Amino acid sequence: MTVWCERLVLDGVVHDRVRLTADATGATSGFITDASPAPGDLVLGTAVPGAANAHSHAFHRALRGRTHGDGGDFWTWRELMYRTASRLTPARYRSLAAAVFAEMLTAGYTAVGEFHYVHHQPGGTPYPHEMELAVAAAAADVGIRLTLLDTAYLAGGVGERLSAEQARFGDGSAEAYLRRWQELSTLIPGLGAAIHSVRAVSSTDIRTIVEGLPDDVPVHIHLSEQPKENEASLAAYGVTPTGLLAREGVLSTRVSVVHATHLTEDDVRELGGAGVSVVMCPTTEGDLGDGIGPARELLDAGATIAVGSDQNAVVDPLLEIRGLEIQDRLRSLRRGRFSMPELGTAMSAGGYRSLARRAPLSIGGLLDLVEIDTRSVRTIGAEPDQLLLCATAADVRRVVVGGRVAASAGRLADGRQPADMLAEALEEVAA
Repeated sequence: MTVWCERLVLDGVVHDRVRLTADATGATSGFITDASPAPGDLVLGTAVPGAANAHSHAFHRALRGRTHGDGGDFWTWRELMYRTASRLTPARYRSLAAAVFAEMLTAGYTAVGEFHYVHHQPGGTPYPHEMELAVAAAAADVGIRLTLLDTAYLAGGVGERLSAEQARFGDGSAEAYLRRWQELSTLIPGLGAAIHSVRAVSSTDIRTIVEGLPDDVPVHIHLSEQPKENEASLAAYGVTPTGLLAREGVLSTRVSVVHATHLTEDDVRELGGAGVSVVMCPTTEGDLGDGIGPARELLDAGATIAVGSDQNAVVDPLLEIRGLEIQDRLRSLRRGRFSMPELGTAMSAGGYRSLARRAPLSIGGLLDLVEIDTRSVRTIGAEPDQLLLCATAADVRRVVVGGRVAASAGRLADGRQPADMLAEALEEVAA
């Protein structure tokens, strides 16, 4: 498999006339510049590396455009989310997840980390693995790279039992979660793990889970998304959520913290010093009124920045990247908070790292690309290395996964239209 690009923007550098080859697994095996296309090459115009969606809750897509009327905050939104979760079955979830993954792929996301916690039947009776297998089957059907982040969710709050709405999320204990995870790892290759939050898993259970997982498994956790989470952690443990993770010895380069919105200076130093990945979700954090996290300071401290669509109110990697820059401008009152190479890394290589995957287009990394229309009303006249700040998903022409076209002109390679898939799936799920 060989791909030729008239222009490739990689790590902020514009390369002309690039010829890329992939081996049988879809990994990049050759990278030549100033080359001519050969017969049989897939010929692209201007391309960027495939985008990674490092944090998604696919079923939240059912809430898009349905939660604004009554205002409120994160906690009132959460009640509507629980109502939607109660309607999920394995069959419904497979249909909905496939539709959402199709929307992601056509928007330019070539890999996704699905932060999955709807494990069991309503009331908590185990399936035991049907929900997880449904998500995996949905990703395979669409052709997006999936890292299923199977999530531990054991408490309704610090020191609180799961509510009736949360019962299907829980496994009862850290040990039971690990047993289910080990069984699932034999069924789903590349299985990842997650801890919902310090609200939903106690300090001792966090340590038990992280120590019980293989060392090469990525571990994600929601962190300091809301001030209430910080207040609960300080009241129960005497430290912030970040301080708790540091005290339990679980911060490392395999850990990704999601949101990291309400941090102290000490938190920033702890996270950066441990070399964690920080997954910012600008469109969701704005939609829910969560706040703006210290992304620039985290990057300077040593963390890797990635982005995610979270609740999927917006599915557009280019808008997430623009949001990362714009929100930090609003917070700091300065422009150019991130260089173009830093933004490109956050959209692609940073997210792939968070999902324990090698950076696209590096030798041995995956040959995942997104072709951008440079002559639309949004992009015409832009410098090639600044396309990330003016293009949107509407400018995505073709999406290449492993050297092959997976989506083109807003449709999957087999011709399916995400809007049609969503219409059918939402009829079954939307409450």
